[in-house]
Amino acid sequence: MSDRADPEIILERRGAAGLIILNRPKALNALTLPMIQAMHAQLRSWETEEAVTRIVVRGTGGRAFCAGGDIRQIYELGKAGCFEETLAFWLAEYQLDAYVKRYPKPYVALIEGVVMGGGVGISVHGDIRVASEKYMFAMPETGIGYFPDVGMTYALPRLPGRTGTYLAVTGARVGASEALALGLATHSAKAADFDAIVDALAQGDDIEATLAAYAAEPPGTGPLVTERSLIDECFSADSVHDVLGRLDVAASSGASFAAETAALIRSRSPTSALIAFEQMRRGVDLSFEEAMLIEYRLCTRVMRGHDFYEGVRSVIVDKDGKPSWQPATLDAVDMAAIATAFEPIGGSEPSFA
Repeated sequence: MSDRADPEIILERRGAAGLIILNRPKALNALTLPMIQAMHAQLRSWETEEAVTRIVVRGTGGRAFCAGGDIRQIYELGKAGCFEETLAFWLAEYQLDAYVKRYPKPYVALIEGVVMGGGVGISVHGDIRVASEKYMFAMPETGIGYFPDVGMTYALPRLPGRTGTYLAVTGARVGASEALALGLATHSAKAADFDAIVDALAQGDDIEATLAAYAAEPPGTGPLVTERSLIDECFSADSVHDVLGRLDVAASSGASFAAETAALIRSRSPTSALIAFEQMRRGVDLSFEEAMLIEYRLCTRVMRGHDFYEGVRSVIVDKDGKPSWQPATLDAVDMAAIATAFEPIGGSEPSFA
């Protein structure tokens, strides 16, 4: 049965729980505008429904919690010059993320598989993020000519050390054990136990006791733990140029992780890498609402640029993995234009309070 034959999102009250199920498994549960609008409206309804004492969000299919927004659709709208439609999507998504951040009832995300982009926005800002053994986090936007959004201007700079800057600029992936170490995830459990967890939460059982009963040690560890000192040393530099310089020095001494990280950064959109680094620099001093407004401003500029469309073409449309970034190098990027992208857009700006 195709995704089209089924509802894209399932919203139901199950006992004490308001249950949200993202239901586009063939699209890795990527968010569409109707899904975002339906979820936001239902959360508002459940906020005042006394019988609903907690929210539970999960995805179907086993491969992904949510791989982000429906980027291909946004790409097609933007290529057609339908900028108002593209901005309507981003604004609705960002306002939903902000609502999740301030939601007054316990909000539990059960994360199996991929959680990227928009999926991060509707999970990481909630109270509880349960990572399964298949958990895989990434904010890979610099690889498609975009920037780490959905509140990452606020969240990533607050991760330990310089790990947030590393994740923002590189778009690298994070497994369950690393996510727990960094605080991206708050709990872990086996994916096979998610149904039982939902049942217990629907019965009104204590949330922490339930998650403790199903706690499972995630497998292995990863470079954000084992290479933490190198990450902190290199990504504490004052610019992307200097980050690369430090990585190159470490690589020349035989540090393979440093060499791989430098190569990864050099494959990203230079403009996006510079924006992401500046987000991390500024974000540590911003409120969540200020950070979301900054991201909306960036979005209005980036969506009218070149690299987003070239990045999506390369990764999602043609899948040739050969983006032609403009400008093609860090040195060629106009730093004044980067600074301007963070400035007010003029006229009335949206509120995320």
